[in-house]
Amino acid sequence: MTLALWRSPYLLLSLAALFWAGNFVVGRAVHAAVPPVALAFWRWTSGLALVLCFVGPNLRRDLPVLLRNWHVLLPLSAFGVAAFNTLVYIGLRSTTAINALLLQSAVPLVIVLCSFALFGERPGPLLLLGVAVSFAGVLVIAGHGSPAALLGLALNRGDLWVLSGVVTYALYSVLLRTGPAVHPLSFLVAIFALGVVMLLPFYLWETLSVMAMPWSAPALVAIGYVAIFPSFLAFLCYNRGIALIGANRAGQFMHLLPVFGTALAIVFLGEAFHAFQAFGITLIAAGIVLARVAGSAAEAEAAPSRRLRSG
Repeated sequence: MTLALWRSPYLLLSLAALFWAGNFVVGRAVHAAVPPVALAFWRWTSGLALVLCFVGPNLRRDLPVLLRNWHVLLPLSAFGVAAFNTLVYIGLRSTTAINALLLQSAVPLVIVLCSFALFGERPGPLLLLGVAVSFAGVLVIAGHGSPAALLGLALNRGDLWVLSGVVTYALYSVLLRTGPAVHPLSFLVAIFALGVVMLLPFYLWETLSVMAMPWSAPALVAIGYVAIFPSFLAFLCYNRGIALIGANRAGQFMHLLPVFGTALAIVFLGEAFHAFQAFGITLIAAGIVLARVAGSAAEAEAAPSRRLRSG
């Protein structure tokens, strides 16, 4: 069963989106009690300790490869670990979880742009259509089904912090292809450890100059959740999903964040479910299906050339 899951990119990427949706809800819930850099620092420190419990002899075997590729791992850790979640947690101090979740839906488009800018990868028309349809679904949810309400939406300072995080995570997603060929857990140890080192001076500054970490029950529960689900499990699922289907198609699953975020709000906050949300979710699902069809078509076109090369 575990092996089947490891070979199912769409299920893996859906799980990653679910875990990350919870991250936004938790980050907003504790925004007044837990300082943002402290939450990020202890998230990755706890996540690193968790991965070290499972990595076993793989790390010893992969360590020479990781050390040789430090220059590749450094930007991956900076963008995907140290910067992204810290920027999101800072943003959640002055914007809502729903706003932050909706803004994540810009990630697939930014991934496509970064793939083209960095590697000259041109998306096919069907993939672009899928991105557009999913993004339209997000706009329906953001505007509550009303174009007038959508036009009235405005970005605040928190939204700008979150949008900065969008760019860093898109860069991480695109640059994952440059990562060394090591065991997935060894890779997580490397980027988590580098992220902790990069966050340490900012954490010390925040503790001494802004606010110390309050070791309360809500803070410990929040750290426990973000260490296990959005960090350890989500990164495993997302990295594997990108390895299986590529960053452009995997990025489409970021559109599921507002879908899962809405569901979590209904379950845990008692919010109502509306018809416009159902319509928006339908559009998001249609866009993901289009991206999957685009990927299948690309694989079918590439198959003859692969057979010729192997022959």
